[in-house]
Amino acid sequence: MEAAYFVTFGQYLRPHFYFLLLIFLQNGPPTVEGVWPLPQTFTSSIERYPLSPEAFYFEYGSQSTAQQGCSVLDGAFMRYFPLLFPDYTGNGVLRFYGGKPFHLVVTVDHDDCESYPNEDSSERYNLSVSARQASLNAETVWGALRGLETFSQLVYQDDFGSYFVNKTDIADFPRFQFRGILLDTSRHYLPVQTILQTLDAMAYSKFNVFHWHIVDDPSFPYQSRTYPDLSSKGAFHPMTHIYTQSDVRRVISHARLWGIRVLPEFDSPGHTNSWGKGQSDLLTPCYKGSSLSGTFGPVNPILPSTYQFMATLFKEVSLVFPDSHIHLGGDEVNFSCWSSNPDVRAFMKKMGFGVDFTKLEAFYMENIVNITSALNKTAIVWQDVFDYHERIPKDTVLHIWKGNPASYRAELSRMTKAGMKVLLAAPWYINHISYGQDWREYYNVQPLDFPGTEEQKKLVIGGEVCMWGEYVDATNLTPRLWPRASAAAERLWSDEKQTSSVDKAFPRFLDFRCKLVRRGIRAEPLYVGHCKHEYQGR
Repeated sequence: MEAAYFVTFGQYLRPHFYFLLLIFLQNGPPTVEGVWPLPQTFTSSIERYPLSPEAFYFEYGSQSTAQQGCSVLDGAFMRYFPLLFPDYTGNGVLRFYGGKPFHLVVTVDHDDCESYPNEDSSERYNLSVSARQASLNAETVWGALRGLETFSQLVYQDDFGSYFVNKTDIADFPRFQFRGILLDTSRHYLPVQTILQTLDAMAYSKFNVFHWHIVDDPSFPYQSRTYPDLSSKGAFHPMTHIYTQSDVRRVISHARLWGIRVLPEFDSPGHTNSWGKGQSDLLTPCYKGSSLSGTFGPVNPILPSTYQFMATLFKEVSLVFPDSHIHLGGDEVNFSCWSSNPDVRAFMKKMGFGVDFTKLEAFYMENIVNITSALNKTAIVWQDVFDYHERIPKDTVLHIWKGNPASYRAELSRMTKAGMKVLLAAPWYINHISYGQDWREYYNVQPLDFPGTEEQKKLVIGGEVCMWGEYVDATNLTPRLWPRASAAAERLWSDEKQTSSVDKAFPRFLDFRCKLVRRGIRAEPLYVGHCKHEYQGR
């Protein structure tokens, strides 16, 4: 047992437990409805095995490259124990237990315990549950995390509170590599603890990218080391409504332990009103006729100082955020201020742009992408950048946010035909709410249903659920996001043919929503009904 690492806890079981179990078995045992998102292959039988927190062990396999001391898995074992046994209140001392111990043996092929997940990280795993043991095998620790989440959803309780798991075999991997959630922390500030709880809930649905839309027009809460005035003058409050460097590290560290990437977005040249409060001469002065109006528009794209500032800021951002990608925005640029400014018009004439301001935006975005490319960061941009025919590197990822199904399908076809990688967000703007079961609409999205070759379909790397913050803060984020986002999670993880029926998914989704509630996530109801363990308001 030299390679074994045990996490063990204890609780006394009543002597008449097995007698009660015998009676209950005659009436038929309860089981789990299934796993969310649905694994690629999943076979389960009615044969079931009792589990006890007193004799449950997480164990590293003897052939595992990761062993005790692996920060990702050691932390996961500690987190998952109370999720497996939510009623356990013991003090960690092993007491008498008359049954057999149960081992969950985890084996990973690659020791990436101290690294960060990236766009190429494997999340594949195999899970086999049998008598007294479950074997979880994965290529990476990130796959092992996904397998631990699946195992946690297989465990259930009978009416007497005893824990069971059924004989099960699962082989699983995600359909798409990028499965993201966007949070907007500019329109309303979200406390760090709220972000951390969202990361927890993301892991329960196997999301793997936190897209942090950290700044925008209303406020600049990111506290820059290089340009501290950006937050001291641009945040809602310079002390209480900012994310310090320590806060950012805490979010990134928490996300890493769940196998979640943190993708920062610093959107420009539009959506930058708050930037100008702390950085003079960054924004374009607007004119009314021949006089300055006293207002400002997008980032001023004609000044060398603009690009010097951006190069310095993005150098800092590239060091703070370890992910290989950075989101540069590029959407919704209002050209009216640029067109009012005589210096901008003169610059456009000099450059041969005429009066086509999309060419000016293209000029700006191409410079910004070149800055981040020099920092070895791959850019993600909103679809506007492609729509304006901007010259950007072929590895740039395009992010679709506009349009109805016919519109975004046509955009998917055009972008992939041009050989570009694409993310789909348009059908999953779940800050839009409606009465009833709108999750069905999100569940029925077919990301690859567009005209194109198989090679084009491979360029769709995933999708994202967006929660914009005009009407969302910490008071209502969680029930508005969950479980609706989880509908998209299954679409992005699971096989589409196996999950084509929203009605068949409904009982499993109800069960999953109740799991979220029991885990302390304020997931809103799907319809009339109840959970055995209702939210307790903690």
